[in-house]
Amino acid sequence: MRKSFVITAAVAALVGLLSAGAWLSLSMAMHGFSARAEPSRIERSLAAYARSAAMPASAKALRNPVPSSPDVLREAMVHFADHCAVCHANNGNGQTMFGGGMYPRPPDLRLAKTQDMTDGELFYIVENGIRMSGMPAFGGGGSTDDSWKLVHFIRHLPRLTPAEESQMEALNPKSPDEIREEQEEEQFLNGGDSSAGNAVKHYTKGHNQ
Repeated sequence: MRKSFVITAAVAALVGLLSAGAWLSLSMAMHGFSARAEPSRIERSLAAYARSAAMPASAKALRNPVPSSPDVLREAMVHFADHCAVCHANNGNGQTMFGGGMYPRPPDLRLAKTQDMTDGELFYIVENGIRMSGMPAFGGGGSTDDSWKLVHFIRHLPRLTPAEESQMEALNPKSPDEIREEQEEEQFLNGGDSSAGNAVKHYTKGHNQ
């Protein structure tokens, strides 16, 4: 009886996967496969299952070895603003130019789907990334403390204050054009000092080599 049930369940699962694959193939043939499109419910379910299945049970059970403190949160906030906000936004909602062009979209890190994950799961994703998504692997560069500190900051995102978000805006990476605008404003306020323009030219030259 048990053997028969296992065979039936396996066949049903196979039929489900084949049906999902056929549906995706038909959809791609009819509409193409653009990153601008919103992922379907089936795709979101399959992606969530794949992410969960790919994560080892040992990772889910990991505990954060870095104690939380104002200094740790501040350091992680600087790191997040400089490395993560370009896709996830300073407040974690994922509504950025790069995030909007990804497939699937970056999740809203403030919501339960992220906040209900264990510290170990969040750490594993930061360190190892997620295949077939825009999430890269940031681990392997030495100390893992930075990733554990980011876990604390991700937990803090639902309580991020407007003042903290404003601080992060000043920490976000800037393009040469944005730097030029800021330094031209400073030049104007300082009475037309030409050193600002020279600094921008030096910056642009160094980054175009």
